[in-house]
Amino acid sequence: MSRVVLSIGSNLGDRLSRLQSVVDALDDRLRAVSPVYETDPWGGVDQGPFLNAVVIAEDPELDGHGWLAFAQRLEAAADRIRGQKWGPRTLDVDLVTVSDGDTEVISRDEGLTLPHPLAHLRAFVLIPWQAVDPEAGLTVTGAVKPVSRLLAELDPPDRDGVRLTPLVLGVAG
Repeated sequence: MSRVVLSIGSNLGDRLSRLQSVVDALDDRLRAVSPVYETDPWGGVDQGPFLNAVVIAEDPELDGHGWLAFAQRLEAAADRIRGQKWGPRTLDVDLVTVSDGDTEVISRDEGLTLPHPLAHLRAFVLIPWQAVDPEAGLTVTGAVKPVSRLLAELDPPDRDGVRLTPLVLGVAG
């Protein structure tokens, strides 16, 4: 069974609907959905705030490359244009980590780097992830570290830039 942690975000158009499109596409593969957070942009590009969340899903048919293709299809359906690095986007779907059973997938392929190489530096990933999976761990420089510890190591202004909203992503069923 393949399990994925996806970080989803949007800062263009109907941001909540863009995030909801990911939840809807996952359908019965969805295992958990974090609260929705409004977050300051990351990466130094002047732009509006993002809505961000983390979702966890499982699918016995998908591996890391399959999850990547799935994420890219969702971005394309949302008219994502890959322009400026860390720039505004209709939808961003990042694979944070993929596991095959109890084994975390490590990949340094040309198109697929797992776990996500910057996830441990991003409060907008760690805060929603911890909210939905308090025991989560992430491999950083070859060692698994608790998400709670990674989050505590971030600067307070980074953590403060991630604000809980009253918005909710609907789960069918």
